[in-house]
Amino acid sequence: MKASSANCPEWLTRRILNAGGSISFHQYMDWALNDPEHGAYSSGRLKVGKQGDFVTSPACSSDFAALLAEQIADWFAQLESINVQKLPLTLVEIGPGEGDLIYDLLSTFKEKFPEIIDNLEIILVEPNEGMLARQKIKLSSISHDRIRWCSLKELSIKPVFGIIIAHEILDALPVERVVLKDSNLFRQGVKINSKGNDIERELEFDFLPLTKHLERYIKDIETHLSIEIPPMSAPDSWCTELHTELANWFDISSKAIVRGAMLIIDYALEAKRYYSSARPSGSLMSYKGQRVTDNPFIKPGYWDITSHLCIEVLEFLSSRNSWTFLGEVRQGQALLALGLARRLHSLQSLPPDQLNVALIRREALLRLVDPAGLGEFRWFAFAIDNLSNSYNEDWKLKTKFLSSNPY
Repeated sequence: MKASSANCPEWLTRRILNAGGSISFHQYMDWALNDPEHGAYSSGRLKVGKQGDFVTSPACSSDFAALLAEQIADWFAQLESINVQKLPLTLVEIGPGEGDLIYDLLSTFKEKFPEIIDNLEIILVEPNEGMLARQKIKLSSISHDRIRWCSLKELSIKPVFGIIIAHEILDALPVERVVLKDSNLFRQGVKINSKGNDIERELEFDFLPLTKHLERYIKDIETHLSIEIPPMSAPDSWCTELHTELANWFDISSKAIVRGAMLIIDYALEAKRYYSSARPSGSLMSYKGQRVTDNPFIKPGYWDITSHLCIEVLEFLSSRNSWTFLGEVRQGQALLALGLARRLHSLQSLPPDQLNVALIRREALLRLVDPAGLGEFRWFAFAIDNLSNSYNEDWKLKTKFLSSNPY
């Protein structure tokens, strides 16, 4: 539990001292990412893309959205077949980043699935003003007049008929961390080390007692997943993340859709790997300028902080909050099911004067399925039917990317 070598910024020093000198890691992560003025996302400092702080699949290649559009269009066709109330189709993206994914999806729909466009509403859920401003600039050049921004809470009050996409968003929700010390489990905190003066103030970890809420959360996970936190033979200082905001997130998102599907794409691990004694430091990582570190204290408000999801926790919390879990696969498998091999093969038909274009697209497509990188993302499919108060098996959604032989 080493302190950061970087001084704590003045704004954060004041926050922590005003809170009594020590805060939970969950609070620290929330401030570092989402503080309206100083947070890495809210301030707009973080940038996504090849020239930004980190690369996402949509930023890597527009082919990603073209392949994903195959699944979105197919889900929309299935939903439209049972749309007896003739409700408008809605595509909701939560955490749209720079707006690359929705921009490319709309371009693909117009070119390949024009029947979707006339009845399609786009809703973007973005709580951070800095990111929202860039999304509006990005989408200002696209000719679709049914695009709007709102919150999940607003959607839960006036739900829609359609599909939710949450791409690389849940891993940035603030997490609790627990740490093993002298055979006891503690809530990880963050405090100021003043080094005996008022100038050199550094952040360091603290040990806080578990709250009743955390104790219940851990007990629930242990019971439903048949695991132990910490695991047997865990070393002293063993640490892991707990995604305590997921239950509420699934609850409110379930109220945002009257009937439809949800796709979550994120880094995730099986419980036996996530809560393993062989993973003593958790999965927390920080990103900035295409660099990565496991130190979350470097320049708070400038670096992204993320934590992998646990697959079984995701399935458990979603099902407890009205969602039906349809299945999950790695991104490489999902994109192959949606036609990546055909897309790669089609590059051979490009004329010789576009050889450089073909090579760039080929490299980007292969990067999307690289098991050492973006190909390790997991795709999770869910369905919900609030019109029938349960998921009706009579209209069970088929999912192309979950099939080894897509229909």
